[in-house]
Order: sequence, then C-alpha cells, then structure tokens
Amino acid sequence: MYLVTDAAIATRAGHRLPDLVAAAVAGGVTAVQVREKHAPARAFLDTVLAVAAATPPHVPVIVNDRVDVYLAARAAGAAVAGVHLGQSDLPASIARTLIGPGGVIGVSVSTDAEMREASPHADYLGIGPYRATSTKPDAANPLGLRATGRLAAASTLPVVAIGGITATDAPVLRAAGVSGIAVVSAVCGVSDPSVAAASLRSAWETGR
Repeated sequence: MYLVTDAAIATRAGHRLPDLVAAAVAGGVTAVQVREKHAPARAFLDTVLAVAAATPPHVPVIVNDRVDVYLAARAAGAAVAGVHLGQSDLPASIARTLIGPGGVIGVSVSTDAEMREASPHADYLGIGPYRATSTKPDAANPLGLRATGRLAAASTLPVVAIGGITATDAPVLRAAGVSGIAVVSAVCGVSDPSVAAASLRSAWETGR
C-alpha cells in the first residue's frame, strides 16, 4: 500500500498533509512518496521534513523527482529512504551515483525499453498509468490490466501499479502479479484517509 501525496488535493479535502499521512499509515499504508510537482525547492523540503516527522520509522518515505531535496532532507536528519524518478527526471544511473548504494530508487515506466534502462540501477518500478488519472496530466497512455500484468511478469524488480486505482482494482492487480498499488486521490481526497487506506488494504489482501 503505497501512498503518493498531493497537498492540494489533501487541502481541498480538509487535511494537513502530515496528519493525513499519519492517518493513512494507521489505516494500512506501508510506504509514502512525497510528491509536489510545482513546489519550489525550499517549500518542497519543508513538506518532506514535516511528512517524515509524522511517519513512523518502519514506513519508508520517498521523495518524488528531486534528488537534491532528498539529499537536503537527509542532511537535515530526516528519515527519508530514497527517491522516485519519472522519465523526465535524472536517469537512475546518475541518481544512484549521487545518492549512493543505501538509498532507495524507484522509477516510473510504461514500456519494456524504459524498464530495461531503469532496472540495473533501481530498487523497484512504478508501472503505469493503469488508467487515466487527473493527478498526472502528462502521464502516458493508460496500460490497463493486460499490459500491466505483462510488464510485472517481465520485471526482475518489485513493481507497483499506479494510476486511478480503486479498491475494486486492488485484488485484480495483485492476482496479476504486481507487488503493490500506489494511490493518490483515493486516500488524499477523501474525508477519512484512515478508513480509505484500510479499505484498499483489505481489498489488496483478498487478491492473494
């Protein structure tokens, strides 16, 4: 259960982001990615520090896109685990050199070629979008279940599906071979993030 944050969606739903993350973890989220596409570096760093402080030590906190913000948060003493990179961000090979062997690297992929390029340097892959989603307007065309399952089967790394995923999708995707599901609006945009996370987690468990 991988939560990808969106402060704007959380605010519209009436939540402070650190409080939302804490509630989602209580409901069953097991990893958190802090994603703020349009925030300046200092504001993004402050958000990462606040989320990391609100997240229990056993739940990894991943910084979206910005290797510099990850390194700054680590230098500030925050318990951040690594970075997640898109296809327009630094190549995973260069990011690995910058963050060292101990940091987690995830990479978003939607094709076999992207998967082959990222895999030697990454720890996991984000496969998507599963379906069209408004939280990432520049996303590739939706993959659907068949292509998602095929990429998951071909991967040598754990894979997380993302893109418009709901509780109904969770058991189907697990049965298709993905290692986890990532959600944004399904948790950030609801009145009770803990209940939403628990519902997703329960649905995921039925896909064993």
